[in-house]
Amino acid sequence: MESIITYFETIPSAHRSLILVGGITLFWLLEGAVPLVKFSYRKWRHALPNFFFTITTVVVNFLLAFLLLKTADWTVASEFGIINWLPEMPLWLYVVLGVMLLDLIGAYLAHLVEHKVKPLWMVHLVHHTDHNVDTTTANRHHPLESMVRFTFTLVGVFLVGTPIGVVMLYQSLSLIASQFGHANIKLPKKIDEALSYIIVSPDMHKVHHHYKLPYTDSNYGNIFSIWDRLFGTYRKFDRESIVYGVDTFPDELENASIAGLLKQPFHKYRKPTSYEKVSTTNN
Repeated sequence: MESIITYFETIPSAHRSLILVGGITLFWLLEGAVPLVKFSYRKWRHALPNFFFTITTVVVNFLLAFLLLKTADWTVASEFGIINWLPEMPLWLYVVLGVMLLDLIGAYLAHLVEHKVKPLWMVHLVHHTDHNVDTTTANRHHPLESMVRFTFTLVGVFLVGTPIGVVMLYQSLSLIASQFGHANIKLPKKIDEALSYIIVSPDMHKVHHHYKLPYTDSNYGNIFSIWDRLFGTYRKFDRESIVYGVDTFPDELENASIAGLLKQPFHKYRKPTSYEKVSTTNN
């Protein structure tokens, strides 16, 4: 574990890029082999706007990365943060708790807030208006959202008090988990369900991309599924019945246009047109 953290403390940018590209490539190939939905789309054309927003996400995070480093170094030097106030523990447990708490604040909480605060929902909307969710959708975030997400991660680093090695490990795991959760792959239902008790599985996250409430406002997790189960935001839905997109922004041409997506957060807020009544209970 010590060697892993040492590696992530100084992980080269080239290696981080390899994780990004390698993950997309792996899940892209799996989507061709075991697709959940057989989309009638041109895969590369669909991917272009998503790759554009992947690049903008990388740029935003690269430009602001020094803030993570400075904050992490300060918390360690000052022994500040939740992880540093706990009794001494084995390194593996220290790392696991650090990653879990960063996932709670930097991913789950950030995602929940984006759905509940109208201006932030309009920014997050770009991610949800993909009508053909696949692994390239994972990083389809408006630059403004990239900044929002970075802010939550920075707050998480400050409150949790994790060293930069754990932060970089968390970000790498978060990236792969997001690519996996969005991937258009069909796992055996029992395997997917078993995975969903620990991590966010593809079927679990696809529910979040259903085009109508209340499903859109559920399953906010990124790496760990415990947060949705713990805070009552977990829902199940038949994967064969999921319809991707957002009911109030149904224009597929605009939702596939880079220019249209860049302007999307500045539209007037549109209240969801309908709410589905469900008998499914939270688990």
